[in-house]
Amino acid sequence: MQQAVSLKERIILGIDPGTAVMGYGILKETGPKIELLAMGVVKMPATDDHMLKLQRIFEKTVALIDNYHPDCLAIEAPFYGKNIQVMLKLGRAQGMAIAAALSRNVEITEYAPRKIKQSITGNGSATKEQVAAMLQSLLKFKETPDFLDATDGLAVAVCHSFQRIPTGSGSSKAGSKKSYSGWDTFVKDNAKRVVK
Repeated sequence: MQQAVSLKERIILGIDPGTAVMGYGILKETGPKIELLAMGVVKMPATDDHMLKLQRIFEKTVALIDNYHPDCLAIEAPFYGKNIQVMLKLGRAQGMAIAAALSRNVEITEYAPRKIKQSITGNGSATKEQVAAMLQSLLKFKETPDFLDATDGLAVAVCHSFQRIPTGSGSSKAGSKKSYSGWDTFVKDNAKRVVK
């Protein structure tokens, strides 16, 4: 009599930090399959007090961690722009989410915006709408979030899930990952990872 093989489960919290809106997505990964647990946005108070916004980011991230008990946090890195003040504020917002995860001993991985878009759509220059449409197709959700920041947060979690090396692949070298010319070839080669 064969025993059922227990698939390893992992909960991933993805965050797209922002000073006006913070997007988040939470996935449950069971073996090669991923399932959407939650996604949404945290709106910052309409105030000029940047410190109050940072406090809200920290508190809401801790609340998400305490509620969903993620194994890891995947967070989007601030993009490089010409406005130094905007970059500084985004860096602080990211730092508060990271500090919240550190306060709960949650493993953290950071991804560049281009890397996230590339892993979801196959195109590092994809629009937010293209990323959202691909996530809807992949995770089979119909509701359209009020803000694309929610799907941006979810995209970070999905990107993190896609980075794992399959068990028993015999290779753990980052350079040995296969690249795909588009979404169709990725799905064809990874049918087991698609939730139906």
